[in-house]
Amino acid sequence: MNFTRSAKAQWKGSGKEGKGTISTESTVLQDAQYSFNTRFEDGKGTNPEELIGAAHAGCFSMQLSFLLGEAGFTPTILDVNAKVDFKDGEIVKVTLDLIGDVPNIEAEEFKNIAEKAKKICPISKLLNAEIELNASLS
Repeated sequence: MNFTRSAKAQWKGSGKEGKGTISTESTVLQDAQYSFNTRFEDGKGTNPEELIGAAHAGCFSMQLSFLLGEAGFTPTILDVNAKVDFKDGEIVKVTLDLIGDVPNIEAEEFKNIAEKAKKICPISKLLNAEIELNASLS
């Protein structure tokens, strides 16, 4: 399967005082606001790091669902929280906190399959940062 997806950003003004918007081709994000405050402080709007976290959590959970299916398991729910650590101008680490409800699977097999999903998820492959996984069953 091959495809291309697109998103766009527009920035107006200086780095600290300026403001921007981010939109996606699907229009799920349409002129979502971002700024210095939303990225480095606590302003209202989004920022690139949380968008990367959302993309990674979404990609990883879908990849894990496919791998669990291949192993004969169907998850009831896979709850993934991605924490993106930004330090000294770069993303240095992503921590994926996973809690899954998967009937009839042993904890060790679940963790092994989750580790494989972490390694082969396209967003994991894209990121050149440490990716930590904490996986548990509910």
